[in-house]
Amino acid sequence: MVGNKLVNITDHPKVNANEKELKRIERAFREYRNDYPKIEYLNSFNQERKRDYMTINMRKLTAEMMASLVFNEQAEIKVDIDSANEFIEHTFEHNDFKKNLSKYLEPMFVAGGLVVRPYADKNSKEIEFSWGLADAFIPIRSTTNGISEGVMTFRTMNTEGKEKVFYTLLEFHEWDGNTITITNELYRSDQSEEIGEEVPLGYNGQFEGLERTAKITNMNKPLFNYLRTAGFNNFSPHSPLGVGICDNSVSTLKQINDSYDQFNWEILMGQRTVLVSDHFLRYAADETGNAPKPSFDPSVNIYKAVRMEQGKEVVKDITNDIRTNQYIAAINQFMKTLEMQMQLSVGTFSFDGKSVKTATEIVSENSLTYRTRNMQCTEVEKFIKGLVVSTLELAKRTIINGSAMYAGEIPTFEQISVNFDDGIFESRDQLLEFWSKAGTIGYAPPKEAIKAIFKLTDEQAEEWYQQVLSAQIGRDLIELEERSAQDELGAEE
Repeated sequence: MVGNKLVNITDHPKVNANEKELKRIERAFREYRNDYPKIEYLNSFNQERKRDYMTINMRKLTAEMMASLVFNEQAEIKVDIDSANEFIEHTFEHNDFKKNLSKYLEPMFVAGGLVVRPYADKNSKEIEFSWGLADAFIPIRSTTNGISEGVMTFRTMNTEGKEKVFYTLLEFHEWDGNTITITNELYRSDQSEEIGEEVPLGYNGQFEGLERTAKITNMNKPLFNYLRTAGFNNFSPHSPLGVGICDNSVSTLKQINDSYDQFNWEILMGQRTVLVSDHFLRYAADETGNAPKPSFDPSVNIYKAVRMEQGKEVVKDITNDIRTNQYIAAINQFMKTLEMQMQLSVGTFSFDGKSVKTATEIVSENSLTYRTRNMQCTEVEKFIKGLVVSTLELAKRTIINGSAMYAGEIPTFEQISVNFDDGIFESRDQLLEFWSKAGTIGYAPPKEAIKAIFKLTDEQAEEWYQQVLSAQIGRDLIELEERSAQDELGAEE
């Protein structure tokens, strides 16, 4: 009902979210932005001062690394059904899906979640993709198979007069039998931290033309597709949300940042530390009768005034060497701890500039990084297959100019293949050697070997296998003819 007022999304009667989960996601993104409070310290006058907190943004570095390992634009997505494959290729190309997924995987690994929803644009007559990060999606209902109902949030800022006004669209996805009901609610607030009061759709030109409700019938799965990181959510065992790859390493990240901050401060302050006799701080009164203050730079803590006896040393340089080796060793040790917590190979991170392991070494050692990466690939593969099915189901039920956008068959997950372009990790020679040995001793059929080595679907592997058989039969016939000709020549001699 228009007029409802919400401070937080959890105030909505349909939303029963775990506030601890929302705060965890908020913290992850805050650290990803490198948003830390300033450090307070006392200067040489015992005055309070503030300075920036110097950090190594490991939230971004780790997520960026994992995203680049899991998916790149050379990946191939194929559907065994020709009409479906053609439609998906066009839709994914239109939405620049591979490039966008490569980009959005980074914040997904930061906070643990990413949602994509296809929708039909009747103006462009295309299926478009709407992307949402972990803080823009809240599940409403879930099962062991995944999230079935949820709400996506879209936030915009507009200037009305001289004031900034914030609008929030809540898009609810709910099931009624095999029908998906989408409900849109618009809220307006002059406070950025509040959702605000509900207003009609189209208010001040916001989301004009959007219907309050929409229904999509005969759907087999949710329209939205939620991608979560691999592994169990140990922070909230009953939550369907994923966790960021560094969420279990918060204390280690703090140790790395604290050490790096102290190292930088020691470099900044390491140029000089001088003890000055308090005799230098006694000045004659000025014309007004007030004693002048010492003219130290108020932004530094270099000079220290101490009481000294007359005739003793009045200025003493007590500058110490910068503890470079100690700080580098400490930071590297904490990075080793981070590698262990994230299940990455030793040497993945290094603060002293030493080279990390090559892809060949990673493969040959069957490293933790390779196995961890494969776990994430499994989740991404399931997500892509789900998006393919949702896109085709939506297109099949969307009528434009009297006909459906897509009229073909809806594929199963088994009819969809995702080739992650594992060339940097997997050696095709090693795969070929493994499957050749398995085939020689009769433990693997040829079709399965072709499917595994070349990342094909069952149908594609079958086509390849038939072509290989045909070529082999042709070679056998040629060999038989050559042997027969040789035998005849031998008999004539």
